[in-house]
Amino acid sequence: MSVSLPYLSHYSEQIQQQISTLIDKDQLGPWLRSKYPSVHTVANDNDLRDYVLDLKNHYMKKTQPLSKILYDSKIHIVNQALGLHSYVARVQGGKLKSKNELRVSTLFKQTPEPFLNMIVVHELAHLKEKQHNKAFYQLCQHMLPDYHQLEFEVRVYLTELDRSGFVFTPQ
Repeated sequence: MSVSLPYLSHYSEQIQQQISTLIDKDQLGPWLRSKYPSVHTVANDNDLRDYVLDLKNHYMKKTQPLSKILYDSKIHIVNQALGLHSYVARVQGGKLKSKNELRVSTLFKQTPEPFLNMIVVHELAHLKEKQHNKAFYQLCQHMLPDYHQLEFEVRVYLTELDRSGFVFTPQ
């Protein structure tokens, strides 16, 4: 392989070779653009809140409420984070109060909707399952049947983004 593929390192050599071939032929960006020709319209934190709560209310009504939902420019892909969920516990007036927060990297403000959906589903699943275990991935697939394929394609997108600065543009 001629290119390092850190986002795809856990995939088979054959898949990595296929992606390397697309990179060598400068076809990875065009392939992504042809498969995903448009970007979502979830443009700001209020839109993201509505988007996340619609998914949460559809699939996870009985989980704890989310106190904060926002795009976060401080999430760095270098740390392999695309979104974050956090559980903040505070003592307030002798009572333990907890808050759940969900943050999505601003990198996903201009991507195809399936990519945003995959990130949100992943972070919502953490409300119920803290670890990346079998139950976690089953929950992700319950909310998004093609979760694993989309996770792969997000990793392909990140590979192309790192390599060429490729970004999706609104149509």
